Amino acid sequence: MENSPRSQSAPPKKQPVRATERFLLSREEAAQVLSISQRALDYLIANRRLPTKRIGGRVLIPVADLRKFARGDHTELIVA
Repeated sequence: MENSPRSQSAPPKKQPVRATERFLLSREEAAQVLSISQRALDYLIANRRLPTKRIGGRVLIPVADLRKFARGDHTELIVA
């Protein structure tokens, strides 16, 4: 039997989970998805323009709500 590089290689690495495959994102991840600063995201959360879920001490944002927010027109300023 021939020893090929494939038979001795490590198992394939797990691919990172894409944001679109998850249900909830952290504040930092949500800001990145929307291409806004974390401060702007916090403003949206504080003004109840973006809903959140609390799990323990973590504040998480549902991906479905991020998509809904991104589809809308937002002509007003985020930070006043």
